[in-house]
Amino acid sequence: MRRSPAITTLVAVFLGLASIACVASDASVAGTRLPAGAPRRSRTSASSSISPEKASLDPAIVNDEAASIPVRRGDRGAAVLRSQVLLARAHFSCGEIDARFGSNLEKAVAEFQKSRGLEENGRVDAATWQTLNEDRQPVLVKTPLAPENVSGPFVAIPDGMMEKAKVSAMGFAMGFVSPLEALSEKYHLSPSLMTALNPGVSLDLPGASVEVPNVLVPPPGPAAAIVVSKNRRVVEALDRDGRIIASYPASIGSDHDPLPVGTWKILGVSRNPAFHYDPKLFWNAKPTDEKAVIAPGPNNPVGVAWIDLSKAHYGIHGTPEPATIGKTQSHGCIRLTNWDVWELQQMVKPGTPARLEN
Repeated sequence: MRRSPAITTLVAVFLGLASIACVASDASVAGTRLPAGAPRRSRTSASSSISPEKASLDPAIVNDEAASIPVRRGDRGAAVLRSQVLLARAHFSCGEIDARFGSNLEKAVAEFQKSRGLEENGRVDAATWQTLNEDRQPVLVKTPLAPENVSGPFVAIPDGMMEKAKVSAMGFAMGFVSPLEALSEKYHLSPSLMTALNPGVSLDLPGASVEVPNVLVPPPGPAAAIVVSKNRRVVEALDRDGRIIASYPASIGSDHDPLPVGTWKILGVSRNPAFHYDPKLFWNAKPTDEKAVIAPGPNNPVGVAWIDLSKAHYGIHGTPEPATIGKTQSHGCIRLTNWDVWELQQMVKPGTPARLEN
């Protein structure tokens, strides 16, 4: 199945990134190790059911450097949100921005500290704040909703590969299910936080002004190498001097499909790929499953990009469930949020070394 140029443009619009020529011309992904049945994409339910405290998320407070108080795992509120956005702008992702200090943020902080020669304690302490606050741009910004961001088309995504295949055969892409999901993905935050930052705002109304994280920044530059750490559940991009220039939380391997440890190479990139499902490659496939093609789109099992590795059937790819990244296992592959894999695929090229380690 070939991808539609309109679908590729739609994905780029929602991710807030310019269109870039593909490294690999074939947009299909065949025989990749992914779950045999992916659940319906429900970003609202996938995120924490407890909404962040609205009083502590006032944009004026979050944007004020005075909010830079020390925070650590278990904290929540304005200071945590500020640190998440500043880290994202520095290319040290915590996955979904949610104003909560969890394991992914702790890893992002430690990775940032390592890259800057700071004490690697995983806490946003005074020294870490001083370095983060060198970025003088506002953390939250107001932006009007453009028609293309809220007009869809939006689709209902069924459960199970066979059901997805039926929808795909009817010509439907695995697109966003709602304006809330689309906007949350574009600005890298959880739907509950998107709602909390914009109480009473109609997110399906073109021209409406919304408060969003200021995270739409260009990639940091080309990566000389990629490191995937199973134990730390992170993917690092390194420059020629071995310095970490970007870090992303990841879901990596499982007992049934362990990470293929070793040094491999990137063969190419497919943007907005179709997914070719082969039940023979999945230990938990249903006996009645057959080979199928799942249409492209952000709710496709591999998300918006596939970075192909020289190890057969393995790659780095996106996900329809960003809230699970770094917290669940995968079928051997390396899974990132859609926005993180979209950035990473712009930084690599065929031949880039990829070291996979425990």
